[in-house]
Amino acid sequence: MTPADPSASRDGPLARALAPVLDGAGGPILLAVSGGPDSTALMHAAAARGPAGGLFVATVDHGLRADSAAEARAVGARAGTLGLPHAVLTWDAPRRGSRVQAEARAARYRLLALHARGIGAGLVLTAHTRDDQAETVLLRLIAGSGPGGLAGMRPERPLAEGVRLARPFLALPKADLVAYCAAHTLPFATDPSNADERFARARLRRLLPLLESEGLGAVRLARLATRAARDEAALSARAAAVLINLRRHGPEGWCLDGRRLAREPEAVVLRVLDAALDAVAESPAPKRLERLERLVLDAVLPALGEGRALRRTLRGVLVSVGPSGTVRLAPAPPRRDD
Repeated sequence: MTPADPSASRDGPLARALAPVLDGAGGPILLAVSGGPDSTALMHAAAARGPAGGLFVATVDHGLRADSAAEARAVGARAGTLGLPHAVLTWDAPRRGSRVQAEARAARYRLLALHARGIGAGLVLTAHTRDDQAETVLLRLIAGSGPGGLAGMRPERPLAEGVRLARPFLALPKADLVAYCAAHTLPFATDPSNADERFARARLRRLLPLLESEGLGAVRLARLATRAARDEAALSARAAAVLINLRRHGPEGWCLDGRRLAREPEAVVLRVLDAALDAVAESPAPKRLERLERLVLDAVLPALGEGRALRRTLRGVLVSVGPSGTVRLAPAPPRRDD
């Protein structure tokens, strides 16, 4: 009888999670690999099953640490042993203090999307785990997010035109990926910023064991994300249908039948106005749920109910309510310098 492969039990969860993503890709796939245990496991497990369309690897070097270039080269060497093409994507941009991690994250996705399009890949895979999801949900809870934010990271979402981002390991604990690396003796890098308490995620990692002892662990936080995503999808679908039925394109923007809109639940009205603001705005603007709530719940809906006129500006869009109940949205005029 042939002895069982001791790594087989570690391979199973990763292989099962990857199978539908790899099998359904229909073309080249770009793996985002930083060199940490999670992405190292992703690269190795994907290479073991690689799709017919081919696998490519990219490492984003943000240049935030002295060792980052060497770590990127090490990923390239490991990718080479697996027969996978590797590219280093460098972020060259000014750094701004407290915003550096958020800016680095945005740059990472932007660079990955550009590289994916350059190699003809319609899918980018990252190795985010259930632990990452739990941290994301906690961060958004602290920030006062609504259901859309508490839904956390989606298993799949658009990344750029013609490119999607997928997270096949989002339901797996990080321990599974670390165990996979140990079973296959895969070397990996450790990012010291993960323990740097100047950053919110690092502080949350210190608190998570305390929350776990009270019953609020990664499993429950991930379950909250799943439930919030389910509810958000239903509300967003209803809002999209309402917006199609109520909107009219005017010479300077959009018009909505406010009286019909006001008959919808507040959660739907918020999403309708949110989508309309996005469509009319001439450039993207930061979103804050509290500001949207003040506009819709404290201003627009009361004005519609009382039949009075209203003018407010949010995200560079002028929102006006007329006595007839029409809600108009148009790009706000530029501010005059005094």
